[in-house]
Amino acid sequence: MKIGITGQNGFMGQHLYNHLQLHPEAFNIIEFNRDFFQSEEKLQAFVNECDVVVHIAAMNRHEDPQIIYDTNVGLVQKLIDACEATQATPKILFSSSTQEERDNLYGKSKRDGRKLLEAWAEKSGGQVVSMIIPNVFGPFGKPYYNSVVATFCHQLTHGETPEIHQDGTVNLIYINELCEDFIRIIRQDTQKPYAIETIEAPHAIKVSELLTLLQEYKTDYMENGEVPDLTEAFQKALFNTFRSYIPMDYFPRNFTQHSDERGAFVEIMRADTPGQSSFSTTVPGITRGNHYHTRKMERFAVIKGEAVIQLRKINTDKIYEFTLNGETPAYVDMPIWVTHNIKNVGDTELITLFWINEPFDPKDPDTYYETV
Repeated sequence: MKIGITGQNGFMGQHLYNHLQLHPEAFNIIEFNRDFFQSEEKLQAFVNECDVVVHIAAMNRHEDPQIIYDTNVGLVQKLIDACEATQATPKILFSSSTQEERDNLYGKSKRDGRKLLEAWAEKSGGQVVSMIIPNVFGPFGKPYYNSVVATFCHQLTHGETPEIHQDGTVNLIYINELCEDFIRIIRQDTQKPYAIETIEAPHAIKVSELLTLLQEYKTDYMENGEVPDLTEAFQKALFNTFRSYIPMDYFPRNFTQHSDERGAFVEIMRADTPGQSSFSTTVPGITRGNHYHTRKMERFAVIKGEAVIQLRKINTDKIYEFTLNGETPAYVDMPIWVTHNIKNVGDTELITLFWINEPFDPKDPDTYYETV
């Protein structure tokens, strides 16, 4: 199935792109660039190649609400024009919002855009599924733009002080959960020309409670190196989101080493959650890893020898390198969606301790191989 995503490089679009890539046997992604909306020829070629178009591209915030409305409705109209010009009838998933019924121009842009697509589907024989999506949070969201979660996480990890302007209850869905909904609807055999899918928000939390949790993550994890309880799905999602905003130069973290005439003692891990501990020995010149996870948290702790740890967020080019030496034991934690490896760059055996927050399950490994 050929899938195209408008807004492919935005927060939701990038995550959906990554999730679809986990199923290469089922989905072939048709690449989209934002300049396609500035070229009738490119946009027409794009829609003509797709079996499914997921229309996510939109403006969420601007000081002039009328610009938000004009931009969002204009993008929908350009998409329709491209389909009509080529007589393409892809199934279109339209990313709408729970703000459709609110009295603001952003919500009105989503409602009017949906109606334009429904009219096109009825006339052309195409199909449209409009997804009414609640507040979305997850790694790599844009602070001050995508969600209050993104803003709080950025502020707490960059020395800023979050403020609560209105302590209401916010309904949330984690981006991984939303991507599962996208894929479910992509796979559905839609019979009607148009339909509405209201996506339920699995999580509800007061803004003050949200901020308290994130502040605890900063204190326990960033300041004390302690991993919180990750047994509950929402807290694991929130913690992984928080970790994605920590600057890379936070690592490596040195352990506290206690030495006396007998030798040395180092506490490697303190966690309020279950996990799996293991160790490896690596001969000089050998590299381990070159994979990423979508939900697991993993810690590499070098206790003997010399190693270089490399990390690269997938779909990007920048590589981060950390040199660790067992003479000064230290660790690096692996963020999700970041491929990583460890190489013995010394001339003696390397001993590395690993901790991960769930035991390895060969039926559900959450391990995807990609060279750093």
